Amino acid sequence: MDFLLQVSSIVVAILMIVLIMLQVKGGALGNLLGGDAGGGFSHTRRGLEKTLFQITVFLAIAFMGISLFSAAIPR
Repeated sequence: MDFLLQVSSIVVAILMIVLIMLQVKGGALGNLLGGDAGGGFSHTRRGLEKTLFQITVFLAIAFMGISLFSAAIPR
């Protein structure tokens, strides 16, 4: 059980890193999705950007849940 929690934690962390890098505006992989380097205006997320954001939030919640569950298990 402990090994499964460790592996799932690592997989979720790697997926979160990839998704966050895809969302970076003005650099990294964010330019693949049409990110720009400037602009001082805010916009609403639409389409793929909104989906990536929602998946990232879900993964962050899952990572926190896995971490809390892992810490609660007696060794």
